[in-house]
Amino acid sequence: MTAEPPPSDDAHPKAEAEPEAEIDEAIIGKVSDYLDGALTGAERAEVAHKIAEDATWKRAHAELTETRKFLSGLRKAHAPSSFAEGVAETIHKRSAGRFFARRTLGDRVPFGALLAVALAGLVVIAYVLWSSSTGSLKRDPDHTTPHGSGAVLPPP
Repeated sequence: MTAEPPPSDDAHPKAEAEPEAEIDEAIIGKVSDYLDGALTGAERAEVAHKIAEDATWKRAHAELTETRKFLSGLRKAHAPSSFAEGVAETIHKRSAGRFFARRTLGDRVPFGALLAVALAGLVVIAYVLWSSSTGSLKRDPDHTTPHGSGAVLPPP
């Protein structure tokens, strides 16, 4: 029997590289604060040192920098001018008018204005009744005893 030579690295290619471990949230938070400029001088120097020395910190820095670069290239989307009307119409359809029902007069006019108009109306009605010859608010000076008072004999 002949001994087979040990397999060389070229004969069997290595399996795909092992997947990289997830980066800890604390590291991502510190690197994000570093990129935002939210760290104090000592913390900033510490994070810069860790980024230079530690592969995980360096990878987190590279990923966040790349993400920020991609996000900065995006345009801000503006809502269409009829967006609010469309939302209100959809809510009205789905709620059968419970939220956006027709507004009553009390909803459109302030309470103080309604109160002032009501009081003015009462004053006008009182004046009309008082000045009327048949009004119930007018007092008849000829009759001292009210009708139907039960008095049988006239006063002496």
